[in-house]
Amino acid sequence: MNTRQAATPDAGSWPTYKRLLGYTRRYWAIGLVAFVGMLVDGGGLALFTGLIKPMIDGLFAQKDPYLIFWMPIWIIAIFFVRALGTFVSDYGVSYIGRHVVQAMQHEVFSAYLKLPAPYFGSEPSGQQVSRITYTSEQVAAAASSAAKIVVTDSFTVLAMLFVMLYYSPYLTLSLLVMVPAIALVATVVARRYRQISRRIQGSMGSVTGTVEESVGAHREVRVYGGQAHEAERFDQIIRHTRRLNLKIAATNAVSSSTVQLVAASALAALVFLGTRPQVLASMTPGVFFAVLTAMGTMLPSLKRLTNVQSSIQRGLSAAEDIFAVIDLPPERDNGKTELQRTRGELRFDEVSLVYPRNEVAALREVDLDCAPGTVTALVGRSGSGKSSLVSLLPRFNEPSAGRIVLDGEDYENYTLVSLRRQIAWVGQSVVLFDDTVANNIAYGELASASEAAIVAAAEAANAMEFIAAMPQGIHTQVGQGGNTLSGGQRQRIAIARAILKNAPILVLDEATSALDTESERLIQQALQRLMKDRTTLVIAHRLSTVEGADQIAVMDQGRIVERGTHAELIALDGHYAALHRMQFHDLAPSPAGH
Repeated sequence: MNTRQAATPDAGSWPTYKRLLGYTRRYWAIGLVAFVGMLVDGGGLALFTGLIKPMIDGLFAQKDPYLIFWMPIWIIAIFFVRALGTFVSDYGVSYIGRHVVQAMQHEVFSAYLKLPAPYFGSEPSGQQVSRITYTSEQVAAAASSAAKIVVTDSFTVLAMLFVMLYYSPYLTLSLLVMVPAIALVATVVARRYRQISRRIQGSMGSVTGTVEESVGAHREVRVYGGQAHEAERFDQIIRHTRRLNLKIAATNAVSSSTVQLVAASALAALVFLGTRPQVLASMTPGVFFAVLTAMGTMLPSLKRLTNVQSSIQRGLSAAEDIFAVIDLPPERDNGKTELQRTRGELRFDEVSLVYPRNEVAALREVDLDCAPGTVTALVGRSGSGKSSLVSLLPRFNEPSAGRIVLDGEDYENYTLVSLRRQIAWVGQSVVLFDDTVANNIAYGELASASEAAIVAAAEAANAMEFIAAMPQGIHTQVGQGGNTLSGGQRQRIAIARAILKNAPILVLDEATSALDTESERLIQQALQRLMKDRTTLVIAHRLSTVEGADQIAVMDQGRIVERGTHAELIALDGHYAALHRMQFHDLAPSPAGH
């Protein structure tokens, strides 16, 4: 987008202005009332300025009794009406501005919920959070206070120009000194603001991201003595942000000083023109002071109009950033078939996956058949492609080549919602929400589940033993991320959620990794019951947990290098047997005396 921006929208900025105005369309009635209030505000000031001439000439020179009586009443009436106009315009503009920002925040958040999974690894999470908090507030400033300044002060300048022309077109010539210079200042300042504002958006995202990382990793920071490093990293970012904001402040100061200097030159020109002998002979003091006051009143408005570019440019840059996210295409869903309940007949047919960010092949021509109701274990070293393979099932990623067949049909033919309804997922990194235990188990589409069903799922996951001891039982709040619970407790709630979903396909990604030995034994029993008659994919590092699987697929560098039962693979004496010996050796008791 073009960075050149004057006091009015340029060709590159106009689409953004137009789109922002589109958000205000439903509030046109309030906007009209606010606009009238702005005109009353600026017009009232111009009307008072117009009274300067009769005040000086009529009150003090001629001592007109009519003016002596009515002038104070007129002044009170003018400023009372102007106060009403100010209130109406301030509240009306703020009302519209807040609703516009709320609508944009809603659209950005809705976009986040629909964007494909790879997007969230393409930029820091702090930038994504900052877009809804800081960035949207910049739009609010542009949509409220900046808009009011533009309308009110522009009208004030025009009204004061009318007063000057009405009383003395000759003295109004002094404005010829001021107008071109201020127009030049506004153009230069606007360009500068636009360049800096875009950098500030990214800077604030970095601030948010750094705070999130440091707070989220507070245990690691303390254990590894990273306080000094994190403090220095944060200081570098806020120093950079401070420099950018000081550049904005410096630009404001330079523009204000320049406008002030230009205004002083215009006032000097006014005094010079007004004190010519032929003018002095014909001009009353009231005319001169009315024109002088009009120009003096015009100057603060011109100054604000120049400086308001800061808010406008920040708002435009913020709006462009927000619109860029809103306009991103959502997850691709070309499926037409509603899948009611799958049989669980699953086949990976020469599936490859290349991550677009780094062009690394995570999967290479994977062939794997999973019969309905069977358990398939995926084992292998870290980075061998196990998690990449199961991430394809709910279409978090899409195969770069090959296809996945479910119930004899390409799974991309099923609608995304109905496909994901068939899958329950228990991951190694448990995600809980800042809500009650019950609402975490009966989450999303499970929210209509009865309390009895929730309790039954918790019992099956061996979670009721600790839930029953909580102050409000299943209605106890778990805190942000489940921070009031232990790792094993969080894992059991996640397993209870999967049990409640009762989906025909089950994915277990190290589902028992956070459990102690006793809990693991009980959970393994619960999982055995859960896996019955379900097509299950299990990612496991501890081979002892998958020895009873119907088939075990050994992965290495994105390929399946071995496949069979535990006994068959041990007999094969290949990769699996080597992994098994290694783990058995690690778990074997040390010889006596060592």
